Amino acid sequence: MKENPAQYALPHIQALAAYTPGKQPDTADWIKLNTNELTYPPSPRVAQAITAELHCLERYPSPISAALRSTIAKRHGLLPSQVIVGNGSDDVLNLLMRAFCGQNMSAGMLLPSYSLYPVLAAIQGQQISYIPFTSEMRLPVDACASSKANIFFLTAPNAPTGVFFPMEEIAAVASRINGILVIDEAYAEFAPSDCVPLLHKYRNVVITRTCSKTQGLAGLRVGWGMGDPDVIEILDRVRDSYNVNRLSQAGAKAALEDVAYYSDIIARIRTTRDSFAREVAQRGFYSYPSVANFILTRPTTRSGQYGPEQAQSLFDAFYERRILVRYLPGTALTDAFLRISIGTPEQMNTLLEVIDQWQTRA
Repeated sequence: MKENPAQYALPHIQALAAYTPGKQPDTADWIKLNTNELTYPPSPRVAQAITAELHCLERYPSPISAALRSTIAKRHGLLPSQVIVGNGSDDVLNLLMRAFCGQNMSAGMLLPSYSLYPVLAAIQGQQISYIPFTSEMRLPVDACASSKANIFFLTAPNAPTGVFFPMEEIAAVASRINGILVIDEAYAEFAPSDCVPLLHKYRNVVITRTCSKTQGLAGLRVGWGMGDPDVIEILDRVRDSYNVNRLSQAGAKAALEDVAYYSDIIARIRTTRDSFAREVAQRGFYSYPSVANFILTRPTTRSGQYGPEQAQSLFDAFYERRILVRYLPGTALTDAFLRISIGTPEQMNTLLEVIDQWQTRA
């Protein structure tokens, strides 16, 4: 066959622009602060739990991740029937889009937000509708509530800004929107509160979480969704039979049960985040008020200049020092900013040294 066999793919898939993940370096000599991973090791219980499962790799894992579902349900005061486990929370988001978007059933989101959502909608042959934030980053309750989308995605805290939304405002959206409201809480455990109480009142709310951020298990790929049992049952219909492997199930269960270990790490990250935000503010940077494990900050020269050119310049200065952060051009609220994951105090001090050198040259 001389013709390109890709021509036989569905037309909308041929035109699909794939999601672009953050750079994953192949050597260990980088300070990696570009994908909001935990910069501390996971609980020692994780390795113990994984090791205990190595003797039975010849057997399939629990198809529904039964033990892990029960652990998650207990953690949040829910029933196991209200929980679904995925190969990362991206898997759960994909299931939601697969089940609730397509043909005449549209999807919506706020902008800026997680750039995977429009890709998942495009896979379903749909364009996602956008509701833009203003520079104040206040939740546009009326616009969200009046959305005609069958499924609407809301990151809380917001990514990429880290801004917190009061639960009563999110509840106002849930009570008025005519469709499924997905609250993506990837960073909720770093925030002062979460939206889990809404599950007891609004049957159209689904909350997604991940072990990649707080639990430091990005390499295991485990996430989960929480919602009404009837919605979870729908998602189970379209879920791959064995979507989470045996080792990931065991490791995630052990991590989620070690509450004390992660409580200490969360406290450290919050302290480091707030300290770093104060330091860059003293250097003239504006940062959105973040409650996540990252900040979105606007690089500013000593003469007060800022914009996409300055953001790219500091990004390049970091890269030269083998420091990875994320530059997110494409929207007016992000194209002059860099998103920086919060690492250890020592790592953040290294970033401040680079910033000082950059401001001297810029």
